[in-house]
Amino acid sequence: MESDLQLKGKTVVITGSSKGIGKETATLLKDLGANLVLGSRSNTEKISGTVLELPLDVTNEESVKAFYEQSIKHFGAVDVLINSAGVGMFASVIDSSVEDFDQMILVNLRGTYLTCKYFGKHMAENGKGHILNLVSIAGTTALPGCGGYSASKFGVLGLTKVLQLELRQKGVQVTSVHPGAVSSSFWEQIEPKPDMSNMIPVKTVAKHLLYLINQPPGAFVDEITIMPPLGIL
Repeated sequence: MESDLQLKGKTVVITGSSKGIGKETATLLKDLGANLVLGSRSNTEKISGTVLELPLDVTNEESVKAFYEQSIKHFGAVDVLINSAGVGMFASVIDSSVEDFDQMILVNLRGTYLTCKYFGKHMAENGKGHILNLVSIAGTTALPGCGGYSASKFGVLGLTKVLQLELRQKGVQVTSVHPGAVSSSFWEQIEPKPDMSNMIPVKTVAKHLLYLINQPPGAFVDEITIMPPLGIL
């Protein structure tokens, strides 16, 4: 089926592109001929064919603005924005670090707000476009040890719902994507390590994103939940 999904000429922006879901999605879309703008804190500016890699700090408005302007300058228009930049630190609320809490709000919520603000305006002016915000099941379900993470992700879900109402009549689709636990690099800095054997393969999530941006015309997908076979892990 993937061989039938051609993205040649379509420009897709991906934040958090250096690892995890963002990296896997970028690899998949590149193979299907998409123009890609890849943003990450670890990137240096590099152009290779239809792939533009740029440094990006989603918490910093000037960085997001420069990233947006270079994207438009290079490709002329952006069709899809995939917000996959995110961080997670886990502890009970009373034992959590204020610094960790602030960082999650900055990256997960403020970062999504800033990219949606700039690219959303561009799409609204063009009368078309698709924003996919990676929320998480922790943005819809209360989970012990996820206070700061859930607060940021519940915020992203609220922001996404408002964007749906504000942009729908302007031809822009906004989709909230809620994966359960994904077997990705997200867990590298987390101790103790969870059992990842029954988590969703990262490539599976990337394929779901691919199908979302290739859906037939005539309908918008507002929300999708992607769960491990055995449920929340």
